[in-house]
Amino acid sequence: LEFCVEDSSDVKVTFEDQRLVFSCKNADGVELYNEINLYARINSKDSREKRSDRSITCFMRKWKEKVAWPRITKENIKPAWLSVDFDNWRDWEGDEELERAALEQYAEMLEKVTDKSPPPAM
Repeated sequence: LEFCVEDSSDVKVTFEDQRLVFSCKNADGVELYNEINLYARINSKDSREKRSDRSITCFMRKWKEKVAWPRITKENIKPAWLSVDFDNWRDWEGDEELERAALEQYAEMLEKVTDKSPPPAM
């Protein structure tokens, strides 16, 4: 999750098993607060946040990895302030096919490099 808040201060992010609590102050000193009940459980001990000049990004590790969530929130309604960042989108389904194709391409390249043909004549 990314909270777009320029020049934030007093940033506090609390990761709980199935909830994220976020608060900070913006450049004007206005306090912002948000609680998000997550769709499923996360590993709160392995989740982190990173603050930059323009935003606070929360990296949450799912409890069950490689299991797609139909949405980020527990509620089946999309808050108006929430949107998908397609620049960071990763489609978990189909990753195995991509990994297999990359592995096959690597094996072909390795086969060409390790070809035991005689050296070129000079």
